Amino acid sequence: MSLSDKAILVVDDNAEILIATKMLLKQHYKKVMTLDNPHDIAQAFAKQSFSLVLLDMNFTRDSTSGAEGFYWLKQIKALDEDAVVVLFTAFGDMSMAVEAIKLGASDFVLKPWQNEKLLATVANCIDLSTQRQKTKKLNQIAQLSLAAQNRPFENLIAASPAMEQVFTTIEKAAKTDANVLILGESGTGKEVIAREFHKHSLRAKDTFLSVDMGTIASSLFESELFGHTKGAFTDAKENKQGRFELADMGTLFLDEIANTPLELQGKLLTAIQNRVITPVGGSKQIEIDIRLITATNVNLYDRVREGSFRQDLLYRINTVEITLPPLRDRPQDIPLLVEFYTHLYSEKYKLPVKSISDNTLGELFTYAWPGNIRELQHLVERAVILSDGNQLHFQLANTQHSEAIALKPITYNLAEIEQITIEQALADFKGNISHTAKALGITRPSLYRKMEKYGV
Repeated sequence: MSLSDKAILVVDDNAEILIATKMLLKQHYKKVMTLDNPHDIAQAFAKQSFSLVLLDMNFTRDSTSGAEGFYWLKQIKALDEDAVVVLFTAFGDMSMAVEAIKLGASDFVLKPWQNEKLLATVANCIDLSTQRQKTKKLNQIAQLSLAAQNRPFENLIAASPAMEQVFTTIEKAAKTDANVLILGESGTGKEVIAREFHKHSLRAKDTFLSVDMGTIASSLFESELFGHTKGAFTDAKENKQGRFELADMGTLFLDEIANTPLELQGKLLTAIQNRVITPVGGSKQIEIDIRLITATNVNLYDRVREGSFRQDLLYRINTVEITLPPLRDRPQDIPLLVEFYTHLYSEKYKLPVKSISDNTLGELFTYAWPGNIRELQHLVERAVILSDGNQLHFQLANTQHSEAIALKPITYNLAEIEQITIEQALADFKGNISHTAKALGITRPSLYRKMEKYGV
């Protein structure tokens, strides 16, 4: 087994702990340095860059408060703001763990530990360190383009345990042509994951085509997906290729698949199953070779039970099923995302890069993030533009008020709730369609269609 060349620093006043930890880690890592005095940390950092620091929380005899560990954590962050630190102690509770995370620790381990668990924590945190360095380098060399501004999260920025299963699934399934169904709340990055599947597939050099099923009118469904021939209907002035044909040999991503009308799901199933399409007005079948990826933020199994989504279509599209965790379940990724978007929008708007205080970061950790990554992106962009001084200030929604509203709806009619939500969002954003659509997690055409539906 080859050893990792990542450097690890262990700081503890207990000589037995230092010996045991070094013996364990040296089996997997070439460079493991130990210190019994935290005052030597600065000197060690001056000589060596560390991918991870394992830091004891109590250095004074009989001390159990963890205050010393918090102090030295701050000193390490002052030496290297990107340092990845894991705190360990024989005395800990949940409040201490939360405080450690707020102050910048990446994890918290209780003594005595299980060797396998400690090694897993070390491996995860070293991956976090590697990702931070990659992100920092990306921010330094990236030249913004319009496409990068529209899809700034094109490269996955995640190092949390909650995303490990996602990475594993992508690694296993990307090289196959299996159909993929991506589930997750609005704003969790379903299209980003779809593009990752394509990027790591055997079709990576061919087309990736994204289709928002929520924006296609029922009357144009077949024409948009399967194409049409000249004269097939009034406005068909020339032959047109559909999305299936345009994506031939590549990947077709059907977003908001749950919005496909029930009466048209059979035609979609036939095209997916038989790998052939027939343009509207034509008689010739066209063979298509695509990798199909679909996504939705609703429970398709509930839709099947309700009778609004075909069970055979669900079974056809979910050969591989992947659920993206909401941002509230992957707090370790919040600092990475904030850093990424801060640099992105600072460069975009030609503004100096602002930092984020420990208190503000703590607030981001405890926020519910109903809009997930998309909401964080918008909040960072706003903070970069509007924050005074050298630090970012965020305008977080009143989650308790929001939860109270959610628990006591003024109506249980889903259509009425949707109309009320759209009207409120339009009012909040002073009629700005782009901002309203982003806040609602839908596209501009989809918003226009819903406004027309409700007469808004």
